[in-house]
Amino acid sequence: MSETIFTKIINKEIPADILYEDDEALAFKDINPQAPVHFLVIPKKPIATINDMTKEDNALVGHLHWVASHIAKEQGFAQDGFRTVMNCNEHGGQTVYHIHLHVLAGKPLGWPPYQEKLKV
Repeated sequence: MSETIFTKIINKEIPADILYEDDEALAFKDINPQAPVHFLVIPKKPIATINDMTKEDNALVGHLHWVASHIAKEQGFAQDGFRTVMNCNEHGGQTVYHIHLHVLAGKPLGWPPYQEKLKV
């Protein structure tokens, strides 16, 4: 996998507003927030897409969700609720090819997330 902007954030080559870090994951505020609270949780292990995960990555991806929950509780929005999203490839909206969990909160979030009409 080629180096991404997330690799540079992990390596502290470019700055980020870091909310959480441990040996396996890093969480930081999204630079283009789509909700009052919007941060990303990324694994330090480079995995390009969900399709590139192996069974051995199950615990790591579960850990990303734990980090999201931990931050939600710590920042006080867990009880109100939040959304987690992980995009995969171009049609799924993925723009950085290093898996990452978007965490959105701070307001009621509608469903479906996109209001465009579906062509079936």
